[in-house]
Amino acid sequence: MILNPVQWPQLDPSSSTALFDQLRVAVIDAVRDGRLPAGTRLPTVRDLAGELGLAVNTVARAYRELESAGIVETRGRQGTFVAARNPTEAAMAEAARCYAEVARALGLGKREALGYLDAEFD
Repeated sequence: MILNPVQWPQLDPSSSTALFDQLRVAVIDAVRDGRLPAGTRLPTVRDLAGELGLAVNTVARAYRELESAGIVETRGRQGTFVAARNPTEAAMAEAARCYAEVARALGLGKREALGYLDAEFD
């Protein structure tokens, strides 16, 4: 069971986004907004698959990707937990530093550099 209950989202099987990716993003969102604080034990792969009506492999893949991104950590038989630190902050700060460095080297100002980011997100 989850130590701090979370309302798991309804996943959309008709979406062009894979179910494991929808689940991965839902966990990241829950970590970011505090619904899943650091140290929270997540349900087992089987339990969450049953709760969401997903294949076990779908949940396992989401957990693997979350673990490789440093969002969760597996502690052997104890289970899977939200990582003690959120790596998003450090990773995004480093990416922003590198991006700004490249933009400056190319003679771009902040407004021009942000234009490229806006275009990428659109």
